[in-house]
Amino acid sequence: MNTAYRCTCGLIDVHAHCLPPAYRKALDDAGLATLDGGYPVPEWSPEKATAVMEENGIDTMMLSVSSPSVSFLSGREARVRLARTINEDIAQLRRDYPGRFGGFMTLPLPHVADSLAEIDYAFDKLGLDGLIVETNSDGKYLGDPAFAPIFDRLNERHATIFLHPTAPACFSAVGLGRPAPLFEFPCDTARTVIDLVFSDTLKRCANLKLIVPHAGGVLAAIAHRIALLSPMPVMKPGPKPSAEVIAELQGLYYDLAMSANQPTFDVLRTLAPLSQIMVGTDFPFQPAHNVARNIADFRTLDGLTAEQHRAIARENALRLFPRFASANA
Repeated sequence: MNTAYRCTCGLIDVHAHCLPPAYRKALDDAGLATLDGGYPVPEWSPEKATAVMEENGIDTMMLSVSSPSVSFLSGREARVRLARTINEDIAQLRRDYPGRFGGFMTLPLPHVADSLAEIDYAFDKLGLDGLIVETNSDGKYLGDPAFAPIFDRLNERHATIFLHPTAPACFSAVGLGRPAPLFEFPCDTARTVIDLVFSDTLKRCANLKLIVPHAGGVLAAIAHRIALLSPMPVMKPGPKPSAEVIAELQGLYYDLAMSANQPTFDVLRTLAPLSQIMVGTDFPFQPAHNVARNIADFRTLDGLTAEQHRAIARENALRLFPRFASANA
C-alpha cells in the first residue's frame, strides 16, 4: 500500500470561472436565474475568488465564462458584442490582479468569421492566455467541418483550448428533470472529444493543447471501448487504428475539477499520463466548501511521489502558461 504524500505547494487552477458584471447583467436581462436545467447562477467577485485562493493555497486561477457562454442570446450581433465585452473584462482582471488571474477568451460561436476575428483580437490586442470552447454550439459539435477554419487558426497559433461542457440539444428529453452538470456534462464532454478524434481534427491540428475538464467526464472509463470499435468500417467518417485513438486521447490535458477523489483519479490514470493532469476547482459553480473538499482530496492522493504531486499541482500547467512561473516563484 502506498502512503499518501501531502502536497503543500501553491496550485495553479486551470478550471475556474468568473461572472463579470456585464455578463451577469446579460443573464439577468434574459431572465436566467438558473442555468443548464436548474443549476443556480452563483455570485462571483474578484474578492470572493481571491479569498478561496488564499484558503486553499491556490496561486493562480485561469478564469473563463462557463456554460451557457453566449449561446443564450439569439442574434449574431448580440453574441459578438457580449463575447467582446467578456474578453475585455477578463483582460482587465488580469491587469488588476497580475499573476493571480489568467484568462481564456470567449468566442461568439457558431459564427465562424466573427470567431476568427475575436481570436486575433483577444490574442493580439488583449494578450489572453487561451480560449474556452463549449462542447457544442447550438447543437453543433466541435468536429463539425464548419468549425475547421477555427481549429486551423488556433493550430497556427499553438493555442491552448479549455473545453467546457454544456447541455446537449436533446437535454429536455434526456435530462430526467435534473441539472445537466449531474450527468449530461460528463457525457457531452466525451461526445465532443470523440467527434474531434474521428473527424481527424486533433490529428490535423497537432499544435493545439486541449484541456478536458472534470477528469475527462466519462471519457477515461470508455476510452478503450472506443479504441476497440474504432477500426470498424461503420465508423464515420472513417475507421481509425485503435492505437492512434488512444495516443490522441493520451495527448490531451485533463483537469481534476470535481474529480480529485481517489477512485476517479485512479480511473483517469488508466488513460492519461501524469504529465497531462492538472488541478481545477470549478469555482464559483462549485461552492467554497466543495472546492476545499476537492483540494483536500488532491493534496492527499495516494500513490504519487512529491515530484508527481508538484507536477499536477503546478508544473504541468506552467508548461502551458509559462508566464506565471516568475509571478509565482
